[in-house]
Amino acid sequence: MELKKELKILFWIVVVFLGVFYMPVNSPVFNTAIDATLDLSKWYAREHVILCLLPAFIIAGVISVFVSQGAVIKYFGAKAKRWVAYTVAAVSGTILAVCSCTILPLFSSIHKRGAGLGPAVAFLYSGPAINILAIILTARILGFEMGVARIIGAVVFSVVIGLTMAFIYRKEERLKAAEQLNFPDVPENRPLWQTAIHFFSLVFILIFANWGAPGDGDTSSVWYYIWAYKWHITGAFGLVLVYSMIVILKLKSWQVLLGAVITALSALLIANPLVSMVVGIAAVSSIALMDKSEDGENREWIISSWGFTKQIMPLLAIGVVIAGFLLGSTHDDVSIPGIVPNEWVVWAVGGNSLLSNVLASIVGAFMYFATLTEVPIIQGLLASGMGKGPALALLLAGPSLSLPNMLVIRGVMGTQKTAVYVAIVVVLSTLAGLLFGSI
Repeated sequence: MELKKELKILFWIVVVFLGVFYMPVNSPVFNTAIDATLDLSKWYAREHVILCLLPAFIIAGVISVFVSQGAVIKYFGAKAKRWVAYTVAAVSGTILAVCSCTILPLFSSIHKRGAGLGPAVAFLYSGPAINILAIILTARILGFEMGVARIIGAVVFSVVIGLTMAFIYRKEERLKAAEQLNFPDVPENRPLWQTAIHFFSLVFILIFANWGAPGDGDTSSVWYYIWAYKWHITGAFGLVLVYSMIVILKLKSWQVLLGAVITALSALLIANPLVSMVVGIAAVSSIALMDKSEDGENREWIISSWGFTKQIMPLLAIGVVIAGFLLGSTHDDVSIPGIVPNEWVVWAVGGNSLLSNVLASIVGAFMYFATLTEVPIIQGLLASGMGKGPALALLLAGPSLSLPNMLVIRGVMGTQKTAVYVAIVVVLSTLAGLLFGSI
């Protein structure tokens, strides 16, 4: 019997027992925090998992299986020109309208395929931060200056954070680079344009399925019409995916067409996009898993997606529960405080002092913001006395980080690198807030 191991087990048994024994079940604050936890978990499950995470896992599987390691290294690894790698990583957010959790499977897949730490981390930050829709909404609701400051800060941050991480871990990156320089140029199984069609059909399904509503009173802009017809657009890219599965992946046409018909019928008869998305993903997964081609790539695609799901989903669930309990649930017209009262947050981030900017960055780093929800939340905080500097600090730290996000990143990069990444984001957000608040 290992004494150290048994003492560790005993320690956690005692901790859990004491936590239950002294649980303040009669405390209104505790019970409200429990309500916030359940509300946030329910909202996250309904609004985020099916339309965001499930497609993201499928896309991550595409990167892991259909995009060769050589291609990832070519654009993100040691063989890539630095300006190319960081430019591609930094502008990814203009394509991917994702939040801090949806980016994780994509980040994990390119990191796994050999991307350099710097470009991979730049991609991790930029995906949620440089969301063009969120930036437009920021400019319209919070003011043009705030919108410009956010996009400049996000683009610069993604590059600076990536370069800083690469510099801090330069010895480790040199060893990886040396290995990659000897990596042979393995020919692609299919032309890159075919892989791109398959990849982007899924990416655009993810984007348009999650297209947010425009601002109040907007009934004539391009963004409004895209939102009004987003399910028609999503369906059109679903047809592109059908073409890709038949012509590019060489899956059995009758199976793919049957899956498409069943998905379309679910949309017409049930009229619930969540159900249609589940049916569509189930159809795609089943058809690919039944494929008996010799190379096994189609089966491996879904198996790889399932691997990302097993790795990421439990950590996200734990993170959402903890975030809800500590910081409450704030979405749509709901605002339920956690153990940390909302009044404390508003008080802490008032004005433009160093402390208020630091606290805004830290609160933003740990809170969970779904895509586009950060703007109305900060609008409310500004109305309650929040300074414009802390508002920008929260905008730069919040969308790209969250407690669930940190737990998953730790599983991919390790504790030390995750802590360094979070610290860099918080420091840069604080400095940007101080600068913006003093103008």
